[in-house]
Amino acid sequence: MTEDQNRRREADKRDRKDPLAGFRSRFYVRPGEIYLDGNSLGLLCLPAEAALLQALRDWKYWAIGGWLEACPPWFFLAEKLAGKMAALVGAHADEVAVANSTTVNLHQLLATLFQAQCGRTKVLIDASSFPSDRYAIQSHLRLRGLDPAEHLKVVPSREGLIFEADLIAAMTDEVALAVLPSVVYTTAQLLDVPALAHAARERGVLLGVDCSHSAGVIPHSLSEWGVDFAFWCGYKYLNGGPGAAAALYLNRRHHGRAPGLAGWFSSRKERQFEMSGELEPAPDAGALQIGTPPILSMAPLCGALDIIEGAGVEAIRRKSLELTGYLMELVDTELSGRGFTMVTPREDKRRGGHVALLHEDGSRISRALRAEGVVPDFRPPNLLRLAPAPLYTSFADCWEAVERIRRIVTAGSHQALDQRTGLVP
Repeated sequence: MTEDQNRRREADKRDRKDPLAGFRSRFYVRPGEIYLDGNSLGLLCLPAEAALLQALRDWKYWAIGGWLEACPPWFFLAEKLAGKMAALVGAHADEVAVANSTTVNLHQLLATLFQAQCGRTKVLIDASSFPSDRYAIQSHLRLRGLDPAEHLKVVPSREGLIFEADLIAAMTDEVALAVLPSVVYTTAQLLDVPALAHAARERGVLLGVDCSHSAGVIPHSLSEWGVDFAFWCGYKYLNGGPGAAAALYLNRRHHGRAPGLAGWFSSRKERQFEMSGELEPAPDAGALQIGTPPILSMAPLCGALDIIEGAGVEAIRRKSLELTGYLMELVDTELSGRGFTMVTPREDKRRGGHVALLHEDGSRISRALRAEGVVPDFRPPNLLRLAPAPLYTSFADCWEAVERIRRIVTAGSHQALDQRTGLVP
């Protein structure tokens, strides 16, 4: 038996022992395709499809009556989903709101919480901050009459990684608020959020966390950690579909604040349809809702979150670490000497849900992989991200994906493609 056959048998053995293997059949996995882009867009699952079809049937049958007669009633759908989301991120249900999109929620949180006073006029981010977060913060500073060049404080990386000690040292008296990722979207580095939250409280800095690359694949304890606010999308590991409604977290100590961006869904539920000339905001995170909930973009989350609840986020995290650890082992053994550099931390406690590889021909390799039935993620100029989603990715998928990478770079078949760094979904 060859070494390759032995490794494939090892992958199959791991799959047979996988307690989450049965969840794969509940997702639409295209035959012959290996999907490793769940950190950009999760696959459709049967319960999400069923929930969306139910919402369409309710709209068809009830029309306007669906706000109270649909199953579940649309008027309370955001609160229903908030309860499910809260369990995933370690929060109280009244600290979570499901609404808007991720960046709109960041704008709302900034508008509600950022106060330039007592010399504190700066917002702190890391150099690897997700671009949309940076754009939102820059525009918000301008709206406050502040120059981002002066009032946006960026902490650089060192050797490709973000160091918590550097972030904490940058939390000086001029910083009002920090917005940091739980998982760095490029390298998959998992930051020590509890330590950062503790340091921020000691220094009088409000801490916000972008959980988009961790919600649904890593357990959180946002309330216990004392994070001030957080936000995340619904379409990555939560499998809510493209454009799915996003979510935000607002610690109870900030409840009672008037929403920075108000709308009629910011109102107390019992008074919402009174159409009063004066807004009476909800007493909790619900005040940060703005307009009418996008029911058809929220419905799939009802089914998708049920699957995550059934699997258990702790079990999902265990398998995620096993999958990414296995991928890293395969890269070490199969791709050694072929120009790849691992940039994802190897320690379990420092690693998120994907594996990031640098290669000077990353763009061409990514497109060659897609032609071979493997869907990775590429980030310019040369970063290849492989994201095995624990609910539908197998160990055999990981083995086969690395095997196809090895064949591509060994044969040089990717070199016939032009090098692109523009639109690469």
